[in-house]
Amino acid sequence: MSARDDENGGPATEREVIQGEIDETTEETPDTEPVDKPAGAHRAPEEEDEKPVAEEAKPGLGAELEAVRGELDERTHDLQRVTAEYANYRKRVDRDRGAAAEQTTGKVLTDLLPVLDDIDRAREHGDLVGPFASVAEQLTAVTGKLGLVPFGEKGDPFDPNRHEAVAHQTSADVTEPTCVEVMRRGYTLGERLLRPALVAVADPE
Repeated sequence: MSARDDENGGPATEREVIQGEIDETTEETPDTEPVDKPAGAHRAPEEEDEKPVAEEAKPGLGAELEAVRGELDERTHDLQRVTAEYANYRKRVDRDRGAAAEQTTGKVLTDLLPVLDDIDRAREHGDLVGPFASVAEQLTAVTGKLGLVPFGEKGDPFDPNRHEAVAHQTSADVTEPTCVEVMRRGYTLGERLLRPALVAVADPE
């Protein structure tokens, strides 16, 4: 049996000896280290539910994303359609506005054509002199700025779309129907024919 001396160097009692052996046994026992969980070990309920929840949420998010994309495409197409309709509306309004303005201008100029005919006759007879000549020139200049264009001159090829023949004759001096006399000039406003010219036409023999 082993014996230990006490702190003063005397012999140890039986109780102290037994306590010392227990302490030595405890010191020799190594600390228990945590053992890693095997791959198939039981997991906590929170860990088991975490992955299925993520997997269930993923398909739902994709469907929602597709729905948003579809709605975005639909709104984009609606915007493009509205933009195109508005552009067509603007073009139509501008075209109608221009046509209305041209129609109004044409009405005013048509009412002035008899005055212009009188000016032409006065010019042919040499009566376009003095203040009357100045007024006539100003009126002609104003109607020209509004787009009024006179036509119909002696020697012009006959055009049934622009000329109104009031007399026909034959002539060896022409190779095609030709205006040999102009009784009244015609007028156009842009592409619009306001009044045809009254002419006498000579046909080739």
